[in-house]
Amino acid sequence: MRHLHPRRLCLMLSLAGAAWLAGCVVAPAGPYRSLPPPPAGDLVYAAPPAPYGEVAGVAPVVGHVWIAGYWNWVGNRHVWVQGHWTAPRPGHVWVPHAWVRHGHGWHLQPGHWRRH
Repeated sequence: MRHLHPRRLCLMLSLAGAAWLAGCVVAPAGPYRSLPPPPAGDLVYAAPPAPYGEVAGVAPVVGHVWIAGYWNWVGNRHVWVQGHWTAPRPGHVWVPHAWVRHGHGWHLQPGHWRRH
């Protein structure tokens, strides 16, 4: 039986490992802010997780308001949509997104601007 030289064995194992890892793809998750909320009437049977404790920080523009993040339903799971700063609408108040219990499921009421 023929024995491999330790350097040759190390090289072969390194090449095999590199070939194995070449099949792996690591891609960052895109921003979830652009994802639309689920269509009205859709029921989700998994309760939304507790909200993240976001830190709003200082507004980038004086007078901007903080729109808090929320859990959206994408595919078959809840996905956190990060909060963001936005210009206010005169005469309106922001009503945040809210998950409301409906029978055995949950329904997302999208956030919206409401007149005072």
